[in-house]
Amino acid sequence: MKRQRAKRRPLYRYGVYRGRRSRADWWILAAAAVCAAAGLLLVLLRSLGVRFSGFLLLGIAAVLALEVYLARWARRDRRGWWCQLAFRAGLALVLVPLVLLEGYVIAEGRRPAAEAGEADAVIVLGAGVNGTEPSLSLRTRLDKALEYLEAHPDIPAVLTGGTGYGEEISEAQCMYDYLTEHGVEPERLFLEGQASDTAENFARSKPLLYEAGVDPARDTVAVVTNDFHIARSELIAARQGYGDVAGVPAPLPWAHLEINYYLREAFAMVKTFLLD
Repeated sequence: MKRQRAKRRPLYRYGVYRGRRSRADWWILAAAAVCAAAGLLLVLLRSLGVRFSGFLLLGIAAVLALEVYLARWARRDRRGWWCQLAFRAGLALVLVPLVLLEGYVIAEGRRPAAEAGEADAVIVLGAGVNGTEPSLSLRTRLDKALEYLEAHPDIPAVLTGGTGYGEEISEAQCMYDYLTEHGVEPERLFLEGQASDTAENFARSKPLLYEAGVDPARDTVAVVTNDFHIARSELIAARQGYGDVAGVPAPLPWAHLEINYYLREAFAMVKTFLLD
């Protein structure tokens, strides 16, 4: 009897272990299902403005489902174990740099605007226009630009941004209308209405800065944009030959938008490093 029980114990323990692993797999699959449902909802509800978060949740759901598949394969086959190891190693190689990059983006975006100090000129980067009215993102930039221009009454401002889909006027013209309506002198404002991305914003703003008597390679240029966009803007400006760029961050009013755009910006930084 004792020998029979001794033989059965390892099998019983293995069964318990296997049952625990199976339950863990189901918990992971349940989490994947929740992520997938939430992600699909955010993607479909365009009005929330957080579609990137939806796609990110769908990606997390796919990663969790693949992890369960590989874990089950690894328990049956040595090749599965090697594939699971390679998958986890690759995932770590992607996630660790992204997390570090995200920390940098957040740190730059949270830097107080007061640290921008005294600038010789300011560039206001464009964002979406709804017909002729500034979008939420653009309005926050304009309010921050208005605040900065009032605090620095002697410096010129370049308003940069072309005309995109659904926009009846250029982003530069929309910014000009908004700022002059709020008391900024028109002679301080220089319009650049052709740029279609951040790199063009800085490249096309250079001639206007020279026209205003500012050398972007030697003088200090303040850049007003949303807080999540500060780090990438400074990187692109440096690549365009700007010497001293001081970010003036404009936060979005709602937390879910801030989270969405900060998450997206880490991936945008990767794109800028590799392609821009």
